[in-house]
Order: sequence, then C-alpha cells, then structure tokens
Amino acid sequence: MYPARRCSSLFHRDLAAVCLSSLGTHPKKSAQPKKNSLQSSRHRSNSSPLLLRRLQVCQMGSNSSSRLFSTLAQTLSSAALTDPHVDADDYEYEQADPDVLLRECGEVLRNRPPRLHREFIMTRACSLQNSPLRIMQWNILAQALGEGKDGFVRCPMEALNWSERKYLILEEILTYRPDVVCLQEVDHYFDTFQPVLSSLGYQSSFCPKPCSPCLDVHNNNGPDGCALFFNRRRFQMLHTAHLRLSAMMLKTNQVAVVATLRCKLTGRVFCVAVTHLKARSGWEAFRSAQGANLLQQLHEITSQSNPEMHQDDQTEGIPLIVCGDFNAEPNEEVYRHFRSSSLGLDSVYKCLSDDRTTEPPYTSWKIRPSGECCSTLDYIWYSEKAFEVDAVLRIPSEEQIGPDRLPSFHYPSDHLSLVCDLSFSQQPHRLM
Repeated sequence: MYPARRCSSLFHRDLAAVCLSSLGTHPKKSAQPKKNSLQSSRHRSNSSPLLLRRLQVCQMGSNSSSRLFSTLAQTLSSAALTDPHVDADDYEYEQADPDVLLRECGEVLRNRPPRLHREFIMTRACSLQNSPLRIMQWNILAQALGEGKDGFVRCPMEALNWSERKYLILEEILTYRPDVVCLQEVDHYFDTFQPVLSSLGYQSSFCPKPCSPCLDVHNNNGPDGCALFFNRRRFQMLHTAHLRLSAMMLKTNQVAVVATLRCKLTGRVFCVAVTHLKARSGWEAFRSAQGANLLQQLHEITSQSNPEMHQDDQTEGIPLIVCGDFNAEPNEEVYRHFRSSSLGLDSVYKCLSDDRTTEPPYTSWKIRPSGECCSTLDYIWYSEKAFEVDAVLRIPSEEQIGPDRLPSFHYPSDHLSLVCDLSFSQQPHRLM
C-alpha cells in the first residue's frame, strides 16, 4: 500500500541519486551543461511573459487559489527532474527580486489571517562597521508528516494544504533575509526550496534521512532531511560534510549537514551545522548519545587546519554555529553536553532572558490527540569566544500564537523559526 522504506543502503549512494530516486529518476555521473528551467518548462507554463522574465523556478503555486501564475508557479519538476541525463544541481535559475517574491507571497495568502509579528531584540550596542551574519534555524514540518502522521487535532487540514503552506514558509524566510538558513523536515527540497532559494542567491546542501518516516505516507514527496542554505555572494564554500549520527555504536536515522564557509567580507572561516535529533519521550539517552557523537565529529572537522583560516582560528579551531531541532528540553543531558563541550558553545536564545542563562519557555507548541505540548526543543549554538550576539528575534506570545496553537492558518509549522545576528568578536584584515 505504501512505498517501501529506502533505508540504510540508500544513505551510501550518491546524494543526488538518493533524492532523485524518490522521484523515480537517476542522474548521470557525467557533468551536463547547465540549463535554465525555462528551457524545460516553457511549453507548459501559463505565466505572463513579464513574470516569466523575473524567474523560472519550480511549481510552487499551480493549485493555489491565487490569481497569480507568478515567478513561484513555474514548473521545473515535470521535465527537468524526469530527465535521466540531468542532475538537479546542474540547473541555473534567473535571479529573482526578493521584494517581488515577498509581495507575491502576500497576494497568495491574502485570505489568511495576519502572520505573527515578531521584533528583533538588540542584545548589545553594535558598531556601524559590524557586518553581522543573520542565521535562521527552523523545523518547517515535513508536508507528508503534517498531513499524514502528526495528528494536529486543532489545525484544519485546509491550513496544511501545500499549495498555500509553502508560501507561508517562503514568506517567513523572505521576511528576515537570513545569510544562512538551516532547515529540518525538508521533503520538498528539489521541487521547491532548492530552485526558489537558488534564484534568491543561495547555495545549498541537502541530506535525507536514510529511513525517513515520510516514505510511509501515501503520495509522499520522498524522504525528509536537513537542508543548509547560504548566501553565495557573501560566503565561499570550502567544504561540506554529510554526517549520519551514531548512538551506542549503532548508525541511526538522524543526520547532519556541516559546511565550512569563508566570509568574503571579513575573510573569516567558520563552520555551520544543521541537525535533527531523535524525537519522542523515552529516548533521552539515545539523544544524548547522538549529541555526543555529533560533538565528536564537529570537533574533528573544526580542528582541521585550512590555509585560508585566520591565525586565531588556526590555534583555537574553526568557529562553529550549530542549529537544530534537538527534540530535547534544556534539562536533558544532550543540552548539558553541548553547554559544557570543549568546543566552547553557548546558546543564542538565552540572551533574551533577564539573566542571560534561561532558554525561552517554548519553541514548539502543538495539540495532538495525546494532549497539548509546549516545549523548548530548538537551539542555535555558537562559539562563545569567536562570535558576539547582536540581535535575537523575539518569541511570539501565547496570545499571538492563539488557542489552537501551531501549525495554523497564520503559521506553517509546529516549530517557531529562530533568527539571530552574530558578529565575529574580532575583525581581522580581509584575506586576499
């Protein structure tokens, strides 16, 4: 009845083949000339020529109630991803205007209630010479799980319809314009997030879970996983690692993406990681073991020398930012592991508390058949010696979230996005 799970054997295949196999395609190993998506979709597009010139991307909104057949409504998936001779990464996308796309999101969502209004809280006096890095952490809720398994009893199914919910997700990203975007539960990477965010200037990397629960859901869109996006105008990719986390000497279903980046403005090299640890009560020891394994692998990666590293980083290790849905409250052992790690990490969102030692009261608030769950599960960790926290996006109030909690018509996920601005503690001369 349901697709068979593609478990651990798939994890060892070429990543593009893994993800595209879920769509029934297998890219060639040999490189192919890059194409504009318009070459594959012109014959079936219903968009106006003006909107076509803005951007040719994936099918974001063909089922939307909106009158717009806009830049987000171009189709890439039908021809491009079924072509066995083309890798998804070989496509180039015409660059989009983020302000235009944001307005179009608002037009599509005009019949939904107003979205959450959140303000940035300045946590220190910042110099005008600062060039902070804006980081976003967000479990966006896999579409297959939201509609098929998670059981949000107070959320109408219409609110979870992908034809509009994807605009809510994109609107959140466009509103805050992060330099680095770390997402979990991504099951529409190739047909939505990779092409759209590529058109906005992001380079990305996606690692699916080897045995994704999305594959148990009828009419799924392939496995969910972790995705990392970064502004390719601002950063140069030096290295990427896809990690499969271990616990108690066993490989697990949880993964991480680690990117080593060089900031073109400051010359500083740093690592950013995105992960998603095991969920559910009763798995605390398992999460602790996964966290310990992740810390060990991150220590190995950040200890490696690089000719482009600043002298301070050569001696102290590459600065690190770790984003994730840890599925763990601050009283769990995995949280304490990260707080006391030799990597010298601290949690960004503690800066919102008066004593700067307390996490927010919640980052996820949902109602399932088993009851209401209000939890702090999501974190942005940073190297305390290497970065300063300039600003943090406020957590919305209970009144703003509403009695039906999350997700809802005005918010697309059961997890809140976390956004912060980080600056390097010392600004060395730009490396040439």
